[in-house]
Amino acid sequence: MSKPFVLDRGLILDRLGGDEEILAMMIDMFLEDVDGNCAALSAAYASGDAATLRREAHTIKGLLSTMSDEDGAAEALWIEQKAKNGEVAHLDTAVEGLLARVRLVASVLRQEAAV
Repeated sequence: MSKPFVLDRGLILDRLGGDEEILAMMIDMFLEDVDGNCAALSAAYASGDAATLRREAHTIKGLLSTMSDEDGAAEALWIEQKAKNGEVAHLDTAVEGLLARVRLVASVLRQEAAV
């Protein structure tokens, strides 16, 4: 089980050269796309399409990495690698866990955006 997600604004801002506007834009983009990303991952898994599942897990990995969520990115990478190897059966728990992680990150980001 992964650790709770805590937004590390300082770390992200360091990577962005201290640009608060870019961080706000990144949070907004994450929140605008999160439902679609989760739906796409779920649909890819449900269809058993390894290539699409790999791509969707890769996309989510990038989104979580952008928000410095190393645990969530590692979960996405694991699914991405399984899909790359054509191992898409029996990933229910992993996919549901990743979806829960993405929703958790989105919840934290919504709180951040409201501040």
